[in-house]
Amino acid sequence: MHNIQQNLLEISLSFEDETYGNVFQCKNNKSIEETLQSARYQKLQAYTEENYNASLSKMLGDFLYKLKNENDMFYKEFLNNYGDLEYSRFMLADTTQYKLKGVYFYYVNDELKYIGRCRDSMQKRVNSGYGNISPKSCYIDGQSTNCKVNALVTQNRGSVKLKIYPMDDIKEIEELESRLIDELMPEWNGRR
Repeated sequence: MHNIQQNLLEISLSFEDETYGNVFQCKNNKSIEETLQSARYQKLQAYTEENYNASLSKMLGDFLYKLKNENDMFYKEFLNNYGDLEYSRFMLADTTQYKLKGVYFYYVNDELKYIGRCRDSMQKRVNSGYGNISPKSCYIDGQSTNCKVNALVTQNRGSVKLKIYPMDDIKEIEELESRLIDELMPEWNGRR
């Protein structure tokens, strides 16, 4: 890791001022009944039909938000483990860093917290992924890692840093990421 640390580039992040929650509420492109037809949700079908039959035609996000407000924790069954947290919007502050790819590292107070790989562009990885949580990401068939990392960055936004070890070869990027996660076991990667 020593050789890598010497060659890390710091990625400047720009944050919007406000945090936001209840993102899952905005997913209203399908009804509950339509959602339950998907393979990932079929395990919820019998219980939902038995207990919420009158609501099956309601839009999914609105229905789950109503359950949350009524303290009915069943709404969480539709969400991934990080799908109902506080998020923030952040993006790369320097457009010259948009096309970088390689292995990246999130630090909090200079302590390594997360290692990831970027095979296409940091603009896509941060601006469209971690930094902008979509309603779909919050669900069990969504991007739980995006939700998790965004929430943790949001909690630590005053002391978080993002760095990258620039690389071009996709196979080498994947191998280095895997090796470093196994060696260093960063807390946010969840292998501890």
